[in-house]
Amino acid sequence: MKQIRNTLFACSLLAAACLPSFALAEDVVAVDTKTLAPLGAEWRDENPYAGQAEAIKIGEDAFAENCARCHGLQAKSGGVAPDLRLLDRDCIDLTNAEQKQACFKETDKYFLFSIRNGKVRNGNVYMPPFGEYLKQEAMWAIKAYLASLRTNQI
Repeated sequence: MKQIRNTLFACSLLAAACLPSFALAEDVVAVDTKTLAPLGAEWRDENPYAGQAEAIKIGEDAFAENCARCHGLQAKSGGVAPDLRLLDRDCIDLTNAEQKQACFKETDKYFLFSIRNGKVRNGNVYMPPFGEYLKQEAMWAIKAYLASLRTNQI
């Protein structure tokens, strides 16, 4: 029982250390996306950079700078925040191609909404919004990187 209590205490300290540091705008690291095709002002519903090597490289750097302190290096969460390698796990096993594509599109929308607006429940900020700080190109590059880390390939 004491070990469980100590583990929970350690996790809560880690979470407390993580969340406030992300909440500050000056902690967000700008992402250089000039080598990616510009997407314009209208926000996309699907990742236009899916599978593109340059986007994956940019996304990896952007994730390491802006997301890894809570979601873990290479998106391997230590339990503080969700393991983003599993983000679209429900889509992987679908056999109908049309349903699979719709599932990935829905996951892309959810991902983008989450980054732009953050995660708040009952007034508690679990993830601050990045919509004012990261461009659409950077967000989709991060998603391309996460898709490259899938534990079960399609």
